[in-house]
Amino acid sequence: MGGLLASSMLSGVALAQSSPSSPSADQIINSLKPTGAVSDTTRGIKPLAPGDTAVAPAPMATPAAVQATSPTGIHTTPPTANLNVVFRSGSADLTPQAITVLNHLGQALTSSQLSSYHFKIVGHTDTTGTADKNLALSQQRADAVKNYLASKFNVSPDRLDATGTGESDLLVPTPPNTPEVRNRRVEIVNLGQ
Repeated sequence: MGGLLASSMLSGVALAQSSPSSPSADQIINSLKPTGAVSDTTRGIKPLAPGDTAVAPAPMATPAAVQATSPTGIHTTPPTANLNVVFRSGSADLTPQAITVLNHLGQALTSSQLSSYHFKIVGHTDTTGTADKNLALSQQRADAVKNYLASKFNVSPDRLDATGTGESDLLVPTPPNTPEVRNRRVEIVNLGQ
């Protein structure tokens, strides 16, 4: 189980989707903070590894040789956490289990590592009920999470974009009208600064 949790945290794809326990604020931070960025503690200085030597500067390019380029073939996925925010079937009311998860999320979003970022809160449902009702319910769930974070942790509503996708992006594929608690979830996506 520890390896599964570690691998899901490293990929930034899912947290607590197959575990009844709530991820800690630190685990959520690690899933949502951008990777590849320069560390806050080094002020942009990257020390050389032992045995490495400094690289000579590149020769100066002539103005005619300089042109704007963008990387091709590079597609990055923003840091994301799938949180098992437990909702009763057909409801957007927060359960005690949901509040536990959201308290950790609130601590993470107000941490120094994440406090300058904007986030999308994506509500999801299972396939119980009609597609239209599930779309509305998923929006209500995303709004419930946004409102809780704003009221309990003073997270500015301007930093949070709540949206619902209904049953269109199932975590666990199921046939219609199948209750599946793992599909009743909230996804948090880091939108950047």
